[in-house]
Amino acid sequence: MDLDSDTLRQIVREVITTRPDEIDCSQCFEQLDRFAETVLVGKSLAEAMPLVQDHLEHCEQCREEFEALLSTLRMLR
Repeated sequence: MDLDSDTLRQIVREVITTRPDEIDCSQCFEQLDRFAETVLVGKSLAEAMPLVQDHLEHCEQCREEFEALLSTLRMLR
């Protein structure tokens, strides 16, 4: 398998920024509804749910799920 330099940089960046207390996708998914509500009321995400915020910054699939949920909740308000 040949990796281009951008892919290799991304892999190294992910390894370096890995936290010992980070959560996985299933743990993130379980908290997405509370996280979305936190966003909608304007609370500080860094203080309220830092592990979820961190996971969403690194996981495209979970971030897409969150954005879809947030969009739906905004339409219902």
